[in-house]
Amino acid sequence: MPIKLGEISYKERIQKGIENDFMRGAVSSAQGRFRSGRLNAAEELGNWEDWRTKGEEIRTHTLENLDYYLHQLSEQVAKRGGHVFFAETAEEANEYIQNIVKKKEAKKVVKSKSMVTEEIGLNEALEEAGSEVVETDLGEWILQMDEDPPSHIVTPALHKNKEQIRETFASKKGYQNSDLPEELATFAREQLRKEFLSADVGITGCNFAVAESGAITFVTNEGNARLVTSLPETQISVMGMERIAPTWEDMEVLVSLLTRAAVGQKLTSYVTAITGTKLEDEVDGPEEYHLVIVDNGRSKILGTEFQSALHCIRCAACINVCPVYRHVGGHSYNSVYPGPIGAVLTPLLDGYEDHKELPYASSLCAACTEACPVKIPLHEQLIRHREIIVEKEKQTPKTEQLMMEGFAQWASHPAAYKLSTKMARMALKPWTVDETISNGPGPLKGWTDVRDFPAPSKQQFRTWFKERKRNGGGSS
Repeated sequence: MPIKLGEISYKERIQKGIENDFMRGAVSSAQGRFRSGRLNAAEELGNWEDWRTKGEEIRTHTLENLDYYLHQLSEQVAKRGGHVFFAETAEEANEYIQNIVKKKEAKKVVKSKSMVTEEIGLNEALEEAGSEVVETDLGEWILQMDEDPPSHIVTPALHKNKEQIRETFASKKGYQNSDLPEELATFAREQLRKEFLSADVGITGCNFAVAESGAITFVTNEGNARLVTSLPETQISVMGMERIAPTWEDMEVLVSLLTRAAVGQKLTSYVTAITGTKLEDEVDGPEEYHLVIVDNGRSKILGTEFQSALHCIRCAACINVCPVYRHVGGHSYNSVYPGPIGAVLTPLLDGYEDHKELPYASSLCAACTEACPVKIPLHEQLIRHREIIVEKEKQTPKTEQLMMEGFAQWASHPAAYKLSTKMARMALKPWTVDETISNGPGPLKGWTDVRDFPAPSKQQFRTWFKERKRNGGGSS
């Protein structure tokens, strides 16, 4: 399934991220900017918590009445000349889109940034159908040339620097100028303009579909989605089934939350809405329009304790405050969806077997929950995932199960507990230097490889307390 990015083990991914000094510095810097921007934008708004509550109410209401709004949306799209296809699986979505492309004999497809098309592996499916696929978002275009997956929901090429981008342009496109951002951007603009003009089919994602009107909206800063939806004669939009706003007023609330929570903007450069095929008196727009609504596991989340995870508006505010993401980067999650929301959503969509480590990639500091503009209780859902992994899925290693069973037995017998605390200092003496344990044994090794672990005190608390009472100290 395309949600999973590769076969490298969790520990290897984590280690690779920790050793990538540039990536860690870039992520830390970006997190600082995005977090400050979000806080400033919230302060300017004045009643941010009221907006968050309103956003949560809209998303809760929408999901509780999703069947109604999906039907309303599909009816409105059809009224405006569009075709609607409900895809239960990624394979069904890809097959439908492949058939459109083959029918049109499309040689080139241009795409605007879309997480759900990453999720279903659409690019690979289209290439199998014989079409050239061009990502037109600058970051996605760079990563496509490098055959590198995104590492962030909003800024996919966050882990690249300008020198690396120049090298990519030079090796893949014959670029010969400097690594000045202005020159790199000018070159990218010139290259992409040719792609827009020669494309047969345009494909977009969907930030929010407005059920009452059948409009599909996109929020961008580059304007590429407008070209993708204006120039090709055949247009396809792909959306996760939960990405609906009942009314234009609801959409405006969600967009205001999205832009502020993502990068601290009051409004992005472009908020675009399309409504089916072009009318007789219109110059731009598609002759043929398709809306593909993707389930791919979402319906199984509805009605469960994790339903609020589908509130997500893909702002990445949780990613921008996560201390774990700061140190390991997006690729460590091995999922199209990184960060706290990815750690919650990925196991729900793709199962625990390949993603059982993700709920543990969190300090449970709750910064993600506090930052979420639609109030998803992310840290609580991560805890619940851990409970399910241990109690229902039995996905923990056998050695860990045995250790925890042994710990339960040991901790439930006072005599064993007292004896082991007396013996602890002596038992750990071979690994103790200057009252600090380094390169500790067993489970301690993972901890002591990266941080100090204090050695047990020379005097036990119980011994100290007895002596204090004996000397007349009493209790405080």
